[in-house]
Amino acid sequence: MTDPVVNDIRSAATAVRVAGRNAGGPPLAVLDPATGDPFTEVATGDRADAAAALTLARQALPVWAGTPQPARSAALRAIAADVETLAAQPEWAALITRETGKRLAESTAELGLTVGYFRIMADLLDRQQAEQLSVVPGITHRVSTRAAGVAVVLTPWNFPVSIPARKIAPALAAGCPVLFKPSELTPLSSMVLAAVVERHLPAGVLSTVLGTPTDVVDPWLADPAVGVVSFTGSTRVGRLVASATAPRFLPTVLELGGCAPFLVLPDADPQAAAQTLLVAKFRNNGQSCIAANQVLVARAVAAEFTEAFVAAVEKMVVGRPTDAATDLGPLAPAADPARMAALVDEAVGRGARKVTSGVVPGRGHFAPATVLLDVPVDSRVMTDEIFGPIAPIHVYDDLDDALALHHATGYGLAGYVCGTDLDRAHAVAERLHAGIVGINTATPNTPWIPFGGLRDSGLGYEGGRPGLAAFQTYLSVGTKAQG
Repeated sequence: MTDPVVNDIRSAATAVRVAGRNAGGPPLAVLDPATGDPFTEVATGDRADAAAALTLARQALPVWAGTPQPARSAALRAIAADVETLAAQPEWAALITRETGKRLAESTAELGLTVGYFRIMADLLDRQQAEQLSVVPGITHRVSTRAAGVAVVLTPWNFPVSIPARKIAPALAAGCPVLFKPSELTPLSSMVLAAVVERHLPAGVLSTVLGTPTDVVDPWLADPAVGVVSFTGSTRVGRLVASATAPRFLPTVLELGGCAPFLVLPDADPQAAAQTLLVAKFRNNGQSCIAANQVLVARAVAAEFTEAFVAAVEKMVVGRPTDAATDLGPLAPAADPARMAALVDEAVGRGARKVTSGVVPGRGHFAPATVLLDVPVDSRVMTDEIFGPIAPIHVYDDLDDALALHHATGYGLAGYVCGTDLDRAHAVAERLHAGIVGINTATPNTPWIPFGGLRDSGLGYEGGRPGLAAFQTYLSVGTKAQG
């Protein structure tokens, strides 16, 4: 039997899920990036909705934090099972594609990743036990964890289900009620997740409000019941969040922008490296924080690598994300095609060569897959986060010089290294400013491992044990027997 939740969310016409309330904010048009036209409208939340959600979360905190660990784990596994069932049906993946422009296969994969976050956090919670230590004569120390408080979860549009899951799952595992603000570009996909999660929780443990930061986020961050904040988005907005949380020393996880280097070493297989870059660059239409940004290629393999990569890019089909033949869909933000064009024009105007044809459909938010050669090292495509389908290639003679280009960006989220000598590749990976590195793979991430950035790419970790610990505090009790 088909689960009606996706259709229910579509027909509800609201981006607020707070018990007993109708959304009080203005309507918001939701666009289809493949056409550029609105396909629906949702009501948003206002300050009263945010306040009501906060009240519910405060009330739910002692209830959910006091829920035994096995019951919280069971709830997460039930959520995972529901998501898995929905992922086998076409409606949710189609909605993600409709809002984001990503290919249907990628939308389905995102739901699979979402299942993983809930299951793995349940497993990690089951494995977590209070630690008994006898390190001081006559005193026993017991170290246990507690919920950090109400959790504020702020997420972007590029992965509107899996990124919220990456935050909501560990928060719930830790015993934290969640106040969730999704992206205004992709509210419906996130609202489906919220509806599925709510089925398995006591009232008020998850509330969702889409609204302006002034109406929604600011009141949440100022409330003393809020004990942890998790934000994924741009470095610019991350600094605003950090400024708001700093006066209260509020624990904050910030997963921000990136400018990932893609290093092709002299001993790399050029053909294999080109195929790896296709995924690392163009996954999710290039709109991924860990997307390859600076392509740094050793001169010894540059000619063969570039020929293989350009040929593969020229074969890519740019089109509707619902078509099975499509390799690259439209960009979600309406202004991004113009932003891509400006980045290319700036690089070409300074001497770069565009070596791809760049044909795109006439309607929608499409930008061509673009390869640039002879790119000035201080052009914006080499120093800024592109967040789109542009691949600037720089040929290097000295690895130290290539690494210096990477280090100069100030970012430190992800990186890629291609080479046949794995010991050398690992040594190069150690020199990257990055929280995660793929060696001969474009998909190094998994819910089991920590993921986070350095420097301008953020603070703290998601995934794995550190991802759970981000929503917990520690209680250490030393006990000495009397008598």
